[in-house]
Amino acid sequence: MTTNPKAPKFRIRRNSAQPSGAPDGRSTALPSSQEDGFGDNAFPGSAKAVADANAESKIAEIRREGLTGRQLRMARRLAQKHGLSPSSDFDAVRLLRDQGIDPFDRQNMIELVHAKDSAAKADPDRAPKPDAPTEAARKPKIKAGLPQTIEQPDRNLPSPHVQSGPMGTHDIERIQRDIMRRRRQKLLFLCARLGVFVLLPTLACFYYFAFVATPSYATKSEFIVQQAEVAASGAGLLGGTSLATSQDSILVQDYLTSRGAMQRLDQEYGYREHFSDPSIDGLQRIAVGSSNENLYKHYKANVQVGYDPTEGVLRMEVSALNPDMSRVFSEALISYAEERVDQVTERKRADQMRGANQSFENAEQKMVEAQEKVLTLQEQVGVLDPASETTALMGQVTTLETQLTEKRLQLSQLLDNARPNQARVAGVEGDIERLEVLIAELRSQLTQEGSSQGSLASISSRLRMAEVDLETRTMMMQESLQQLEAARIEANRQVRFLSVGVMPVAPDEPTYPRVFENTLIAFLIFGAIYLLASVTAAILREQVSS
Repeated sequence: MTTNPKAPKFRIRRNSAQPSGAPDGRSTALPSSQEDGFGDNAFPGSAKAVADANAESKIAEIRREGLTGRQLRMARRLAQKHGLSPSSDFDAVRLLRDQGIDPFDRQNMIELVHAKDSAAKADPDRAPKPDAPTEAARKPKIKAGLPQTIEQPDRNLPSPHVQSGPMGTHDIERIQRDIMRRRRQKLLFLCARLGVFVLLPTLACFYYFAFVATPSYATKSEFIVQQAEVAASGAGLLGGTSLATSQDSILVQDYLTSRGAMQRLDQEYGYREHFSDPSIDGLQRIAVGSSNENLYKHYKANVQVGYDPTEGVLRMEVSALNPDMSRVFSEALISYAEERVDQVTERKRADQMRGANQSFENAEQKMVEAQEKVLTLQEQVGVLDPASETTALMGQVTTLETQLTEKRLQLSQLLDNARPNQARVAGVEGDIERLEVLIAELRSQLTQEGSSQGSLASISSRLRMAEVDLETRTMMMQESLQQLEAARIEANRQVRFLSVGVMPVAPDEPTYPRVFENTLIAFLIFGAIYLLASVTAAILREQVSS
């Protein structure tokens, strides 16, 4: 029976710490006394297995933190500085945290960079280069009694180059110098842009305001538009407040800043001529032969009128090249405003008074006509008062009838005698006949139209109608007079007038230009324009690059 030969068995194991001189990651150390026989795989349930499981769980938690590549590289370098041998970047974070070191602390990163920089500056030639391992490091350490790896250049396959160490000191310095150079360039470009687009225009404005601009004098005045109030009239809810005349105040404000006020001021006080002096700077001077539009723009820049609706006050500021002309312009504009305010309600007041006057005149004319008619009738019939004439006639008729009755009684007495006196009887009968005739004539004057003017009754009726007409026209004339007075009172309430609170007083020192305020405003304006332009350009550049 043939027995198979037995050969001794050798087991190659790796230690927990890889030697720095083994580039391929293989260990040539002898098996340790703590080796359990499972190689890299720990025995299930052992302390090493539990430690490996804890390490894997911590690494998984670190992976879920979402660390960046830069943070992982810095953690690996910090672990190498403290003499640790991590198997990966996440393992480096775990080892540092197990030792109580924060791998992302800014102070630790700065110390790491400073340490590398000081070492490189102290001896640049002797500084270790992790990217280029030494020849001794490339050669594996050979342990006796163990199988070794034999390099065969002709048979080995090519593999990608893997950098085994961190970034070199000269690379870090080059990156830092490049960053500093770019920062300096950006700062220089920023200063240049600010100087060109902000500082230079601001200095130009300062030079103009301080040395070129012609001084001007501003006269300020304040006035309000008031309404005539009548004590007996109802003022309404808004009566007595600034809202009652707000429309008139706004109308005055618009008129003072209108072309009409400008043309009138130019015609009466020579506004164009005043600002056409060759000694004035070019921005404030009105060119000879300029259009009315340019003159109007200049007028709006020198005449400022503001309205405060809460107080109802109009504030006006008029600028001119000398104090006297500024005051003259201000007083002229106030007079124009007062005339304009008076013209606003003139038509309304005229319409109200025109209707009332016409009604009163018509009533008065008709009353006069009725009175003339009564007078004409009285002159035609010769009767001043038909009632008194009728009363007089009726009195005469009554007297005659009384006498007639007495004569008839006397005649009856005479006829009762057996032998009456014929002479006396004939006399009494004659008196009776004459009385009857006279009574008949008087009655005919009252009822019959015996004359050319008609009977007294018709004359009395016509006079009575004329008198009634006269009374009616007189009453209508009185009512028209009352309406006329009411219209006059209402028209007086519609009157508007200006009440000047602050009189225009000429200043003794130039009001404009204000060098500091105007320069500061110019700086803020140019800075805002530059900021908007730069933000817009950055947004467009980002949109184009994306």
